[in-house]
Amino acid sequence: MKKLGYIILGFIIGAVLTYYFCPRNCELPTLETKIVKPKGVISVAEAKSLNDNWTKYRQAAVDSAAKKQGRDKDDRSVYWDLKDVEDYLGYAKHYSDSIGYDMTGIRVYLGVYGQNAGQSKKDLTTMFIVPTGKKNNSTASSLKLNFVQGNGNLPTPPLNQGSGGSGDY
Repeated sequence: MKKLGYIILGFIIGAVLTYYFCPRNCELPTLETKIVKPKGVISVAEAKSLNDNWTKYRQAAVDSAAKKQGRDKDDRSVYWDLKDVEDYLGYAKHYSDSIGYDMTGIRVYLGVYGQNAGQSKKDLTTMFIVPTGKKNNSTASSLKLNFVQGNGNLPTPPLNQGSGGSGDY
């Protein structure tokens, strides 16, 4: 019975101390996400200008090449759902980490599906995203000199299969 008395007394003392020493706004801290404008963000007007320049300097040549392959126009943009891109970046980061690489960026490539892609994509342009980075050195060295050979692309599976489009910006 004496033990039970000490336990109850301990709870009372703890409650009193908590009351006096805990700030009155005992809310749990929340993590605020700081939104940072990344380098390279351009204005909508500049994007429209770049798109207009592509139309002026490249569209005739690209569409001419497409006509030689039986198409009126080639795709000039690719669309990915935001969730797919977010999921892919998480996947690529995890995959790269699991095989010993630090993913530090992405690269977007142009490609062409070719003759065997099915009628809806045959010979059309596509774009795909490739993670870039460097080999992760887990030694005590302060210098990371073991970069991925070549252009810095990681051996992580790229993202493709976006929706093609030929619309202007």
